[in-house]
Amino acid sequence: MAIEVRIPTILRSYTGGAKVVEGTGDTLGDLLTDLDSRHAGLKGRLVTDAGALHRFVNVYVNDEDVRFLGALEAKLNDGDSVTILPAVAGGAFGFAAAAAIAGAARRAPVTAR
Repeated sequence: MAIEVRIPTILRSYTGGAKVVEGTGDTLGDLLTDLDSRHAGLKGRLVTDAGALHRFVNVYVNDEDVRFLGALEAKLNDGDSVTILPAVAGGAFGFAAAAAIAGAARRAPVTAR
């Protein structure tokens, strides 16, 4: 059973720079174990020591979030496509806060020493 796995840039050092790799497994957990056997360390970046997906990693099977499909127990089929995406923090609020801080710094009076 071949399953295509899309690897984000930040994890490509584990796959020799490959953007896409193939693996096998009946579940997402099995697939990650299979991938780790060929790309050592990859599973450790995705799964906690407690055996759950890291909260800052989003994984999709055929564009469906695995957290709604059973997480590591999500069933896989031949030809499925798995996408791994690191969560990104910040967003619009982060930019707005940075702009407000920068604006306040420009408006602050300069005092002579």
